[in-house]
Amino acid sequence: MNNDYELMLKAYEQSGGERKIFTSSKFPHLLLKENKILSSSGIEGLELNIKETKTGIKGEIRAKKGIKIPEKVHLCFGVIPEDGLQEILVNFIIEDGAEVSFLAHCTFPNSVKVKHIMKSEIKLGKDATMEYSEFHYHGEKAGALVFPTIDAHVSEKGKFRANFFITSGRVGKLVIRYRVTVEDYGLAELVAKAYGKSIDEVRFVEKIYLNGKYSRGLIKSRVALRDRAKGRVISGTVGRGDFCRGHVDCVEIVKDQADAKAFPVVEVTNDKAKVTHEAAIGRVDKKQLDTLMSRGLSEEEAVDVVVRGMMR
Repeated sequence: MNNDYELMLKAYEQSGGERKIFTSSKFPHLLLKENKILSSSGIEGLELNIKETKTGIKGEIRAKKGIKIPEKVHLCFGVIPEDGLQEILVNFIIEDGAEVSFLAHCTFPNSVKVKHIMKSEIKLGKDATMEYSEFHYHGEKAGALVFPTIDAHVSEKGKFRANFFITSGRVGKLVIRYRVTVEDYGLAELVAKAYGKSIDEVRFVEKIYLNGKYSRGLIKSRVALRDRAKGRVISGTVGRGDFCRGHVDCVEIVKDQADAKAFPVVEVTNDKAKVTHEAAIGRVDKKQLDTLMSRGLSEEEAVDVVVRGMMR
């Protein structure tokens, strides 16, 4: 177990985390290696009802009514071997007035044939706030198959933000499917960023339903592709509530023989609603490249600087 624990801490650091998170009782957390829970710590008002399965974990994380958790709740899901299956089947219940922020790192540093599946139902109560930020590292061998799925419901005056980032290492194949329903005065923001190389495949499929009056939604996607990588972004917002406002913002940049497509979809079924979109696909700016290369960077290094600037 000690060896597993050390391997996971090293993998966690590779994905951008700090090991002190799992060595201090100050931070609520869950550390998972394949299907083994290596460390778990909750705090008053936050219940982690999680159990191991043959292929991962399943259960529920609940923030109790009115609780405001000052520290981020840290989650780390990892697969250390070259192949394996990891399934994260965890639902989130954020009760009325509760506020909680999750920071998840998913790391597969040696992946040749790792499959990671996440399926979550998220329910935010009235005036509740939840942020879920997910950072991925899939190693350099492009063998990861990653499929995160979220179905969220935001109640009156609730706020839900989801962030997904994979900007270092290889992607492999990534398919994100997010669906969010927002009630009166609620807010949903979905931000996803990915940098694909070689023959990586990136697909974002996201949709926000603005059912409530004065509800708001934003879908923001940033995808960079080079070599023969492929990217597909399908983002949709449906305006149903009185005076709801939604926006879809998609930018993809390509280099070499990369293949990018964007499909922004806006629907309105209420004449008091307003939903807008903007999408852009283009190559890496030549002027920026020339400026960086004149300062001694190779073309490869210059492209990375430009892309990482966009990802920030």
